Amino acid sequence: MVTRKSPAEIELMATAGRVLAAVHELLAGVAEPGVTTGELDRIAELQILRCGALPSFKGYRGYPATLNTSINDQIVHAIPSDDVTLRTGDVLSIDGGVLLDGYHADSAWTTIVGGRHCVPDAVADLVDDTREAMWRGITALVVGNRLGDVSAAIGEVGSARGYGVIAEHDGHVLGGHGIGRRLHEDPFILNCGRPGRGMRLKPGLVFAIEPMFTLGAPAWRTMRDGWTTETLDGQIAAHWEHTVAVTEDGPVVLTARADEAERSAALLAG
Repeated sequence: MVTRKSPAEIELMATAGRVLAAVHELLAGVAEPGVTTGELDRIAELQILRCGALPSFKGYRGYPATLNTSINDQIVHAIPSDDVTLRTGDVLSIDGGVLLDGYHADSAWTTIVGGRHCVPDAVADLVDDTREAMWRGITALVVGNRLGDVSAAIGEVGSARGYGVIAEHDGHVLGGHGIGRRLHEDPFILNCGRPGRGMRLKPGLVFAIEPMFTLGAPAWRTMRDGWTTETLDGQIAAHWEHTVAVTEDGPVVLTARADEAERSAALLAG
């Protein structure tokens, strides 16, 4: 069932989103060569707890950690570990969620360990273009549009630039979703689609918009741990995500970080 949130509920989600944004900003400063993904997970959990919140992911359907820390050909859902040490040039996607006062926020970002100069231009472009696809999808979250407009806006970026757009494969789907009192709510949001199709967007709807692109084919497999999802062809993947509310004034990004304030504000300026 698709649920619309009241302004008061959206403000609660925005508070959770601000906590999550601060966690990601903290992680950005410590995701360096030599650090383990297990360390990143402990840092994130401690910061979330200090803020009086809970990690949305830990315990969700048995998931054992606070973060997803997916590296290189891992698309999403990789479990942090003290046995996984970051190396210069790794493409690291960090996905996390916060539960505060009964409401969730969910966001993800991709970084190049050691800096973009450590990888070929094609890899750096993949990271940037996946982020741009997220913003294109967010921009389409306008009252009166349809959900297919959002999916199409995301997918068009990937297709135009020659990436594999992660969406459907072998009977399974990966993509965005509704969010609120539950981490994953209806509807599911594919990262490709046809404009003018799907449910009409109304004020109070809140979505997690999360494109995942790869340098290769858009096919994946889930590893033996039951969580880690990686590209079938071993090509690099990138993943970006924000929690966004649909309002009469335009999309409101509830998980925006400090370096995204200007772009987030521009959505409301039209």
